[in-house]
Amino acid sequence: MTGRVFVVILNWNGWRDTVECLESVWRSRGVGFDVVVCDNASTDGSVAHIVDWAAGRERVAPDAVPPELACHVSPPCAKPIACRVTDEAGAAAPAPGAEAPSAAAPSLTVIRNRANLGFAGGMNVGLRFALKHAQCEAVWLLNNDTVVAADALETLLAKVAADARIGICGSTVLYYRAPRTIQAQGGAALDRWFGVTRHLGDGQPFSPDAGAAPAEGAMDYVLGASMLVTRAFLEAIGLMAEDYFLYYEELDWAMRARGRFTLGYAPASLVWHKEGASIGSSGAPERRSAMSDYYGARSRLVFMRRFFPWRMPAVYAGMVVSMLKRIGRGQPERASELLRIMLSPASRPPSATPAHASTEQRLDADG
Repeated sequence: MTGRVFVVILNWNGWRDTVECLESVWRSRGVGFDVVVCDNASTDGSVAHIVDWAAGRERVAPDAVPPELACHVSPPCAKPIACRVTDEAGAAAPAPGAEAPSAAAPSLTVIRNRANLGFAGGMNVGLRFALKHAQCEAVWLLNNDTVVAADALETLLAKVAADARIGICGSTVLYYRAPRTIQAQGGAALDRWFGVTRHLGDGQPFSPDAGAAPAEGAMDYVLGASMLVTRAFLEAIGLMAEDYFLYYEELDWAMRARGRFTLGYAPASLVWHKEGASIGSSGAPERRSAMSDYYGARSRLVFMRRFFPWRMPAVYAGMVVSMLKRIGRGQPERASELLRIMLSPASRPPSATPAHASTEQRLDADG
């Protein structure tokens, strides 16, 4: 590859996770890259903290990192790092204490979004920024609550280079607190009757000898925690749909690309994910936040109406079952909220909206 990869990370009031992610990304080898952090109007001083990290004044707290992952984030990478802060219009300004950008070395651009734009809206800002650069050949979308192996990006690129049909390629996503346990082998499968998803390989022990073919054959979308997207895909299919706000954006993307691009999986590209750190998503239904519940249900309806409208009776039947289970768990308010969404998917969400997530969490029919 003669061009560069732009790594796009979305932040919202999560600078500690973002700084940890950046420490691991900066160890990436074998490819030229630049990083874009899109900040969804954080109120915790995230932008200043990220700039301080680039200047060498902010560090990852070592006691917060699982011992197995410490080598991916420490010791701190060399600072200062070329950094600039800009807004959505692209009016760049140098960050205090950082070097001027270099054409060869990786640089960091922090974009202040005007508001909380959700996952797709926030990421799309970074995608537009990347596509303005002629040398951009691919974009690696990463959740900010991830830690990546030094060869994760190189491995993704090798997979894409071997098959020109691939438009989006996924990594082996492992649980941050259980670093040898799989969260997803590249992505997930969709139940086309009920509109729910299932992570491929979820809960299985990681094996470095696992092949890509079984997962690729079953995968309906690539997990948003780690998605390498080619420039060809972006120019042909466009950006992510922003009307979901959270969840189902990656699935929508993959559905729009059917017949034109395939989905890839690079098993040796390892990414560790904290799993919904900023929004309260969880594999256990009783532990999901009201926000995760709301957007999971709303986006499911939006997606199924768009792509499988003739199956809406089955979707509604599944949601009625979910309502009854919420009542059985002693969550009558959640059941009422689900009924409100079914009657009006455009209804207002419960309390302030979170900044980002993707279809990173299995959304079970019985949730």
